[in-house]
Amino acid sequence: MFLARRELLIKILKLFDLWVMALAFMLAALPVANRGEASTFADFLSMRIKVENFILFFVFLALWHVVFASWQLYRSQRLVPRRTEILNILRATSLGTLGIAGLCLVFSVKMATPGFLLSFWLIATSVTIVFRFLLRLFLERVRRRGRGLRHILIVGTHRRAVAFARKLESRAESGYRIVGFVDEPWSGLEEFHHSGYPLVCDFGRLAEYLRRAVVDEVIVGLPLSSFYDRASAIAALCELHGIVVRFLPRIFDLKLAKPHAEETEGDSLITLSTGPMEEWQGVCKRILDFTLALFLLLALSPLLAVVAALIKLTSIGPAFFTQERLGLNKRRFRVYKFRTMGVDAEKQQAKLERFNELSGPVFKIKHDPRVTPLGRVLRKASIDELPQLFNVLKGEMSLVGPRPLPVRDYEGFDQDWHRRRFSVRPGITCLWQISGRNSIGFDKWMELDMRYIDEWSLWLDFRILAGTIPAVLRGSGAA
Repeated sequence: MFLARRELLIKILKLFDLWVMALAFMLAALPVANRGEASTFADFLSMRIKVENFILFFVFLALWHVVFASWQLYRSQRLVPRRTEILNILRATSLGTLGIAGLCLVFSVKMATPGFLLSFWLIATSVTIVFRFLLRLFLERVRRRGRGLRHILIVGTHRRAVAFARKLESRAESGYRIVGFVDEPWSGLEEFHHSGYPLVCDFGRLAEYLRRAVVDEVIVGLPLSSFYDRASAIAALCELHGIVVRFLPRIFDLKLAKPHAEETEGDSLITLSTGPMEEWQGVCKRILDFTLALFLLLALSPLLAVVAALIKLTSIGPAFFTQERLGLNKRRFRVYKFRTMGVDAEKQQAKLERFNELSGPVFKIKHDPRVTPLGRVLRKASIDELPQLFNVLKGEMSLVGPRPLPVRDYEGFDQDWHRRRFSVRPGITCLWQISGRNSIGFDKWMELDMRYIDEWSLWLDFRILAGTIPAVLRGSGAA
């Protein structure tokens, strides 16, 4: 009965979302028609080409449905915070509107003006959010009255499992009821008994308990690193009973990696990643990188030409310097810089190693004898880094990210946690760049890189970009 009601609710949601899309489309088209462009709208709906237009409109509907489904808006939202659901709706309507705009451009639908697309997005987004909010309030009220509850059995009695149970019970509106816990005797069982939750059975009696008890979902909180066979047997048992099985996060007791479910070619995967960005955020970051890098290269092209000419005039050798560096997941690439040293600088480095002023595997001398007079000026103002905008255009680097390190420096790493900095694209500027650069120690530098990865957002990138300008003007930490 529950599954039947749920399927009915999902179908209603799908139909409602399609109706909202059609309503938003028609309402957004009215101002276009009223501005004297009625012929365009009339052509789109005229009897003479109605077949083509109906086909195109059904393509719009199909696109809208696929986008909403891809953002998991037709799955249970019981455990999804309101804010997350609203964000997913915003992402879905934005992506759907962009898709419709693209189709209108391909099929030359002149009605799709910027004003039409903005009105369409505003109407579709606001109506969808309001409806989902009201639906959530209605379901929460129903569940608070004891209807539509889901009975949960939790496997494992450690602190994290108990904390998860308390979190569920603190949200009565989610409609979950803890029926008990399952576990074998162990040293922490005495502490569990003080939690007040019932221990309904051990692993050996779980099958019998499921035969006679009302259980809608089983939450497995056992660490798979030591209880894989047990967890596998429990999942198989629940499959026989048709009971939903969920696994608590950090099933491998990892401290940083975040799990999320994915499906590839019909196979379900649990993905563990420490990367900070979702796919759509990564796309936005790449678009921002490419757009700003292209703009800066065009705007600064006179300066780049002058600097290149000055390098050629003041020292022997090419204007540009390239060096092999490590990028995303240690991919090797050639980084571009203005040459600030003599042409044989790399060959001389071995002789200067004993003068290295930085801790850790990196190499830096404040008054490096290999640097040319012009090179000191370029380094002080960070102008030597500008050619890396070409690396950004090629996708080898980002505007913001951990600085790319030479192979020589990487080979000196002695701690694996330092290597997590390579899980994102390297950047021209970063937290280290605006925090003093060479004036801070290597471990602190690595900590700043980890902080950037763990706290990443587009807003953080904007803050770092904004902070780079005064840092460059101060010349803080530059050498």
